[in-house]
Amino acid sequence: MDAEVAALLLVRVVVGITMIAHGLNHWRGGGRIEGTARWFSGLGLRHGTLQAWMSVVTEIGAGALLVIGLLTPLACAAVISVMLVAGILAHRPNGFFVFKEGYEYVLVLAVASLALALLGPGRWSVDDAAGIVLDGWAGGGVALGVAVAATAGLLATFWRPAPKTAEQQV
Repeated sequence: MDAEVAALLLVRVVVGITMIAHGLNHWRGGGRIEGTARWFSGLGLRHGTLQAWMSVVTEIGAGALLVIGLLTPLACAAVISVMLVAGILAHRPNGFFVFKEGYEYVLVLAVASLALALLGPGRWSVDDAAGIVLDGWAGGGVALGVAVAATAGLLATFWRPAPKTAEQQV
């Protein structure tokens, strides 16, 4: 196995397992679905329980697709979109650093996913075995385009932030 194949496999599997773990934590960890739903509602997303389940399914599904290297640009799009929503709603107001609840972590996962879509899944993937690799500008364009469209659609449909109080407007 050459270094490029190993690197692509490593990035795919690590990002995939990270997303699976993140989805499982939203589902079974801490506050479970109910806590995740309350958190999403607190961010201004309507239908918190639906949002929690959509997040769980997207994170686990995209993670599993990345691990096996199937439909890689679409799996990358799902990761990018989840990270965009998290970055915009939860982390952006806190600045860059993750230790201050900033967007550092979600930025790295989103950019790693975009890079993976550009580079393709590598030879050790279901995409390669099935002859359906979409990489380069096309793979990156699909991943970024689908991610931005999905994020915009979700925010336009479900995001209704609470109006600012008089104290917040000062």
